[in-house]
Amino acid sequence: MLTRDTPNADLEKEHLVAEMQVVTDADFDTSVLKSDKPVLVDFWAEWCGPCRQVSPILDEIHNQHGDKLTVVKMNVDENPVTPATYRVTGIPTLNVYKDGEVVKQIVGAKPKAALLNELSEFI
Repeated sequence: MLTRDTPNADLEKEHLVAEMQVVTDADFDTSVLKSDKPVLVDFWAEWCGPCRQVSPILDEIHNQHGDKLTVVKMNVDENPVTPATYRVTGIPTLNVYKDGEVVKQIVGAKPKAALLNELSEFI
């Protein structure tokens, strides 16, 4: 159990702030394309090692910058239509959508500092 004196207590608490939304082919239009702020979509799959590496970093970005950038996840195995529409051929692929358009695409797992740099104009 973490206590206030535990060095990781604040970090643990940060991860528990808000769970990332999961989007599907059915609600992609409403949740992503019609959003009033930029949305980062993490296209991922359970079997993808690099996807699992980037997931906790995206949780942190979601919890730290969610007021400016919505971060959502889409499982490509369960939702094949949207990834095909946006030509997602490798995962993890992180697409930023603004006003219904892809304005940035990041392919592959990257460290947090690199992701924050890539996303700086949105956060």
